[in-house]
Amino acid sequence: MKGFIQTGFGAPEDVLKLGEVEAPAPGDEEVLVRVHAASIHIGDVYGVRGFPRVMRPMFKSLRAKSGVVGTDIAGIIEGVGANVERLKVGDKVFGSCKGAFAEYASAKAEALAIVPANLTLEQASAIGVSAFTALQGLRDHGGVKEAHKVLVTGASGGVGTFAVQIAKAFGAEVTGVCSTRNLDMVRSIGADDVIDYTEENFAEGGPTYDLIFDNVGAHSLKDMRRALTPKGRLLANGAAAPTGWFGGLGHPIRAMLASMFSKQQARPFLSIENADDLETLRGLAEAGSIVPVIDRTFPLEDAVAAISYVGEGHNRGTSIITM
Repeated sequence: MKGFIQTGFGAPEDVLKLGEVEAPAPGDEEVLVRVHAASIHIGDVYGVRGFPRVMRPMFKSLRAKSGVVGTDIAGIIEGVGANVERLKVGDKVFGSCKGAFAEYASAKAEALAIVPANLTLEQASAIGVSAFTALQGLRDHGGVKEAHKVLVTGASGGVGTFAVQIAKAFGAEVTGVCSTRNLDMVRSIGADDVIDYTEENFAEGGPTYDLIFDNVGAHSLKDMRRALTPKGRLLANGAAAPTGWFGGLGHPIRAMLASMFSKQQARPFLSIENADDLETLRGLAEAGSIVPVIDRTFPLEDAVAAISYVGEGHNRGTSIITM
């Protein structure tokens, strides 16, 4: 089968190559998926580039044994392990695995769910790391509640588009921050208000928010606190493009340390993919509460260009690779 293999860390065009690799054999608790679509999240970009360097062991662990990269998929089951009962051959599924950027992938059965009838396989492939990040950030770390005022920076991006929709599903009043060209799109997915960051700085006085989900990291902690209510929370999910050993990690860590001396809580977090939350996201999609925003679709042969495009930071929603 064809798959994109990573040979080292660096620019996508230098360390990724399309090659023939052996199709994976599913274990007893796994299934074999013929991949129809695989989405790209910013973590894929960092994993290819290898920054921050301190994360390189984790990046390596996310590759398949063959070296194929990618984690978020949707496709059709073509084989099941001996102990798999919930899923069967022919099921349309989405979820996570190792080696998503290939024609076939093996995945743990518990890491997959049935594709909602109202979604295409392309849309379903986008409900991955970005959606988990938005759900767990808002619910578990942000404590979002009905009538909370929530500000989402980077609202037009992969995590941001899910964050706007999930916050609305929880009953929050949502303001999205994005560029001029994305204002209408962010409104269309449910934002009650939008701020064009090229025209207005939300941190320079004005409304305050119970929760700021920061996917950009462009403002200082002092400025962010000015935009929070006295007991508001800041979710530090974004930072400048990472370089070196720890680049990109400093911003969320400083936010966490500063919260030790203030009622305004600021914390970094890591999302963890799990079966329960996958079903939660499936339910939200089935109810129409979240609709994945697809930016661009690339054929497998153009995966290098796809990853480079996402790495530029101007993705509108999620870009995907189709097989």
